[in-house]
Amino acid sequence: MIIDSIELEKFRNYSSLNLIFDPGTNIFYGDNAQGKTNILESVYLCGTTKSHRGNKDREMIQFGQDESHLRMRVIRNNSPIEVDMHLRKNKSKGIAINGVPIRKASELFGIANFVFFSPEDLSIIKNGPGERRRFIDMELCQLNKVYLHNLSEYNKIIIQRNKLLKDISFQPELIDTLDIWDMQMVEYGKKIIRDREVFVELLNEIIQQIHQKLSGGREVLQISYDKSVSAEEFEQTLARGRTRDLKFKMSFTGPHRDDICFNVNNIDIRKFGSQGQQRTAALSLKLSEIELVKRNIKDTPILLLDDVLSELDSHRQKYLLDSIFDIQTLITCTGLDDFVANRFQINKVFQVTDGYVKSL
Repeated sequence: MIIDSIELEKFRNYSSLNLIFDPGTNIFYGDNAQGKTNILESVYLCGTTKSHRGNKDREMIQFGQDESHLRMRVIRNNSPIEVDMHLRKNKSKGIAINGVPIRKASELFGIANFVFFSPEDLSIIKNGPGERRRFIDMELCQLNKVYLHNLSEYNKIIIQRNKLLKDISFQPELIDTLDIWDMQMVEYGKKIIRDREVFVELLNEIIQQIHQKLSGGREVLQISYDKSVSAEEFEQTLARGRTRDLKFKMSFTGPHRDDICFNVNNIDIRKFGSQGQQRTAALSLKLSEIELVKRNIKDTPILLLDDVLSELDSHRQKYLLDSIFDIQTLITCTGLDDFVANRFQINKVFQVTDGYVKSL
């Protein structure tokens, strides 16, 4: 699986851009704030319908314009797949695959699989649980369309249930409708919990070996699924917590409050780990994500590295670069020195200057 090319019109700081990628390593270098990350964002958007930054569609349209158009060509199993995406300020995005419009964005998932790694990911361990849930959800959504459906339905239910909890304080008779939402919440929530359990178990097998090598054998990393509630006890726990939910007008029980625990030598590094330990664990997590995707799809994902090397020491740089030699990679950086120092093979170089991209 590779990304062959991408065309952008009125996207971020690009009025018009047409890039053809190498199947190996593609490096975009230039000063900060020139538009390097925007290229990676466009590729990720075309494959997942979402920005890795969490931006809304209208925020990605070029300033002063009402719409933006992206076209990405994917080669999978030696067959080309064309993805067209139309962003509009006041409407939902339009997506077509090989010229055929799709009704649900979920139909796009699985055409290409991405692993995105940015400097912010190095803080995923010490940041709030929301970021770690997002990591699980984004990976599972790419690998499992059923999970994507279940998560989408569950999130809609949580929004409606929380609204109902607030409305009940003004219209007490509405409490009779709460059972319907609780039943649906439990139905989809159980499926999400079980899928996450399997995911974390598989991830744990992979990450231990990677982390031991990264830490020079000094550390043993164990990750575990820190559930708000088990699938088996979800229904009963939700019922017992109804009084509290009504009081605070919020749903306190369910997979929307889950987390992942990272223990190094039996110490929870989310709370007590050094910055070095947290960064090493974050790097292990991303490298494990690559291996997990390989096992699931029997192919390699596309790796997007957004100025990560400058945040890593030479040992971690070398380990990361040694791990991605067989993966199509798009890398942004401010210079090429780190790649030269590590004798890393570069297949194609692009220089980015204020929205202009030159192939060298």
